[in-house]
Amino acid sequence: MRILAIETATEACSIALFDQGQLIDARHEVLGRGHAERLVPMIAELPDKGHAEQIRISLGPGSFTGVRIGLAVARALGVAWKIPVRGYPTLALVAAMARAGTDRAVTVCMSGGHGEWFVQDFGTDGIPLDDVASLSPDTAAMRRTQDILAGTRAEDLGALIGVASAPIILPNASDALLVPDALLWDQLSPLYGRAPDAKLPT
Repeated sequence: MRILAIETATEACSIALFDQGQLIDARHEVLGRGHAERLVPMIAELPDKGHAEQIRISLGPGSFTGVRIGLAVARALGVAWKIPVRGYPTLALVAAMARAGTDRAVTVCMSGGHGEWFVQDFGTDGIPLDDVASLSPDTAAMRRTQDILAGTRAEDLGALIGVASAPIILPNASDALLVPDALLWDQLSPLYGRAPDAKLPT
């Protein structure tokens, strides 16, 4: 089965095309901004313009805009190609990348909103041990961490607690098949990782 993976939840914009579990081609660009302009052209550069039998898309948490762009493109392609689209948590991909080739548990620490960090622990099987928490750096430093620290803020967290971090920083669609099947969801709702800032009027 051919699978197209799309990862747009962070400053990285990456895509990968797999056939029978083998990586055929991929693109990975650290853009910061500009996912909307680059994502579709990147997919078009893949063999057969990325045409696949299933799409896997990052649901976040991460960049609100990036997540929404990725979801919109994945949904559109799913309708056009008449194929299923399945979502996965971004932090689960980072954890899977960090624990590849090991049997160690991982704490993922990623940039969140308003100066906070998204923090979540994953077990040796890649399954979350807790829910995503949006924490201030000081609060994040007070919680217990797992064997490996990974993510965009892992080095900062490691500096606060005196622990070295893994080199895994940004998620990469080329590793999307490492995400456990149990974390693939058919419901394509963004994972925000924190409560919305806007409040309904009383």
